[in-house]
Amino acid sequence: MKKKFDYFLFFLCIAITCFGLVMIYSASSIWAEYKFNDPFKFIKAQGLFFLVGIFLMLFLSKVDYQIYNKKSNFILFICFILLILVLIPGIGTVRNGSRSWFGIGSLGIQPSEFAKIGLIIYVSKYLANNRREMRSIKKGVLPIMMVILIFFGLIMLEPDFGTAMVIVLTLVVMIFISGVKFSFFIKIGFIGLLGIVGLILIAPYRMARIVSFLNPWTDPLGSGFQIIQSLYAIGPGGLLGQGFMKSRQKHFYLPEPQTDFIFSIISEEFGFLGVLLVTVAFFLLFFRSLNISLRQSDLFAKYLSFGLAFGIIIQATLNLMVVVGIIPVTGVTLPFLSYGGSSLLVSMASIGIILNISRHHTY
Repeated sequence: MKKKFDYFLFFLCIAITCFGLVMIYSASSIWAEYKFNDPFKFIKAQGLFFLVGIFLMLFLSKVDYQIYNKKSNFILFICFILLILVLIPGIGTVRNGSRSWFGIGSLGIQPSEFAKIGLIIYVSKYLANNRREMRSIKKGVLPIMMVILIFFGLIMLEPDFGTAMVIVLTLVVMIFISGVKFSFFIKIGFIGLLGIVGLILIAPYRMARIVSFLNPWTDPLGSGFQIIQSLYAIGPGGLLGQGFMKSRQKHFYLPEPQTDFIFSIISEEFGFLGVLLVTVAFFLLFFRSLNISLRQSDLFAKYLSFGLAFGIIIQATLNLMVVVGIIPVTGVTLPFLSYGGSSLLVSMASIGIILNISRHHTY
């Protein structure tokens, strides 16, 4: 049975993104005017991606999701090739120490962001087609874990630990709901913990982030600088904040506040009320998407919508935990709100696919 277009989910996504555009301007105007002599530099770029994102979301809401089922191997292969190409000097562009971008003029495209959707599509098909095999670790779970590990390795070569963690956590949650024994996740969690420790030990900057997380004041002008400035932004927010455009930390204290730490500026300018509105908006977005997933009779649609919804909420949760100092800095953007074209397009594309699923084969 077909249902009507889910206008609530669509306009909720638009509303969050529009608020993000407003906050990107507020957070970046001082920095943009100083560096580029144009206070609208970042808002113009993000606005362009927003317009493309609306078109993409509406287009994908009309594309039958079963096409992804049929083309999942091809989609994953394209993502794999892009992740290899971005590692090649001269093709991939280095930004902030990571070779994770394709430069297009002053803009950049991040293939690891698009690999999120590619992997969620592939894993959804795999789980839907191998229900019985998933009861066996050797026959069902290990093959798909190997695929995930390969992509994790490619993204870590950039390196982009934050995006890699979002992808792995999302896919592991998808595998968890497929009915795999809980004991497996205890084992894989222990192995994963050892792996994370190894990744931290071989990269000094990751160890510095851990130390600064535990006590930012050990290096207040270095590895602890961002989190200290973020907390300085959040602290004075109070109930209603300092007022729109009145953030102090965006005046060259908090580095590039329009990206990973935009939530700090929201908290400073709109206080607890702004924090509450953002968290409620994400909760409603997730709840609506999860409800769509639970209504599906088709397993592929159920896994796909579930994975896309969890991908967004896991990324948002990790970002908020970083901003308030609960976990070390990971370099994860806040979906729909942070500056970043690739992140915005992928988030809006995810909602577009969920919108299409909501129109098909419900109970």
